[in-house]
Amino acid sequence: MTGFSRILLSLTTFLSLCLPACVFASSGHAAETLDLTSSSIGYLSLLIFAIAYLFVMAEEYTHLRKSKPVLVAAGLIWILIAYVYAQHDMPHAAEIAIRHNILEYAELFFFLLVAMTYINAMEERLIFQALRTKLVSAGFSFRQLFWITGGLSFVISPVADNLTTALLMCAVVMALGKGKPKFVSLACINIVVAANAGGAFSPFGDITTLMVWQKGIVSFSEFFALFLPSLVNWLVPAIIMTFAIEKNKPEGDGVSVQMKRGGVTVMFLFLMTIATAVSFHNFLYLPPMAGMMMGLSYLKFYGYYLKKTHNKTAKGVAYDPEKAEERLGDTVSFDIFKSVARAEWDTLFFFYGVILCVGGLGFMGYLGLVSNLMYNNWGATPANVTVGVLSAIVDNIPVMFAVLTMLPEMSQGQWLLVTLTAGVGGSLLSIGSAAGVALMGQARGIYTFGAHLKWTPVIALGYAASIFVHFLVNADKF
Repeated sequence: MTGFSRILLSLTTFLSLCLPACVFASSGHAAETLDLTSSSIGYLSLLIFAIAYLFVMAEEYTHLRKSKPVLVAAGLIWILIAYVYAQHDMPHAAEIAIRHNILEYAELFFFLLVAMTYINAMEERLIFQALRTKLVSAGFSFRQLFWITGGLSFVISPVADNLTTALLMCAVVMALGKGKPKFVSLACINIVVAANAGGAFSPFGDITTLMVWQKGIVSFSEFFALFLPSLVNWLVPAIIMTFAIEKNKPEGDGVSVQMKRGGVTVMFLFLMTIATAVSFHNFLYLPPMAGMMMGLSYLKFYGYYLKKTHNKTAKGVAYDPEKAEERLGDTVSFDIFKSVARAEWDTLFFFYGVILCVGGLGFMGYLGLVSNLMYNNWGATPANVTVGVLSAIVDNIPVMFAVLTMLPEMSQGQWLLVTLTAGVGGSLLSIGSAAGVALMGQARGIYTFGAHLKWTPVIALGYAASIFVHFLVNADKF
């Protein structure tokens, strides 16, 4: 068991001893719930969750896909919850709670599935290969490419959200860094940090900022007060990491790659899909996922057009199935369901397991317990700084949800602080943010938990610097 896992278990165990065992308590759910934080069932659930996460962190050594242990853990935790509630003649309380968690996952699932489908479609249309050719021919070195991809991640994520941005830029890095695993690994770390930092100063940049905005605590314009702290959060580790990047340039393969027919249109439809998702939330107050699913229909209809107008010959050359993938232009019929099938299913199932695991622990009372102790006993600043650290271990969505549920009395500066820390704190570990988890799947075996952990001290330095800058430039908000 790793050090921070011991700390997590020790902390939750210590906190749970402060409350009486198995008493009825009120929660955000419709029915009364049981406080299981001091029960053997609660302790066993914590142990199951910790063991599952140990397997997740050891994926690069065991080669066991990260979704498998958390799926088992989620099932076991909810079995325990259902058993206890059945014993107390409350059989439907667990059902209502798990349905609530499944609904949260469904919104994330469909959002991610559409984003991954578009990225796979752009890859199939050779967009990233064409971009790689242009960047290589432009003469950029690996260091310059490191800054270009990081800068684009920081700029795009406030609009496209950090997860979609990270997936998009990782595809570019994978194309640029063929045969250079060290560059790909460092560039992925830089992308995760930049995307999370860029998403922290925009209501659309991260799920946690979206939650704070929807709650009405921080107005749209007030988020931009976090721009400078977010920029510092990315720049500090990026400047240090850049010295580990080799100065030479990527080697070109001598082949000028052009996008397949419809590549530009697919990119335009992706931007339209993001705009639709933002509009659904901003103007219609509907889940962004619904806008993403509507955006998927854009690609499906366009895919139908590409398939109907597809020609199996190109410039008079007979169609050869064995070499069709190597040809440029309209040689391979577009099939959107191939793009759907190539989604990172292991990552999607991992999110299911994590959300249900954390949701189960929260239903037992652990999240509320920890939040109550932090804000009542420690004070707002230490608590908000700790929220960022916890979000790297547990996931920032349930942590922020717990804070918003408690609604502690804080100044606007403190609410901006917790928004910042919850957004950028996930960069401390690869499993701490949706962007990091998604990239572990996309760059499997290259960008790993261990590779990211080596640079955690540097990322932590940027985390501390961003907090200092926030207190410096936003002092009037405290």
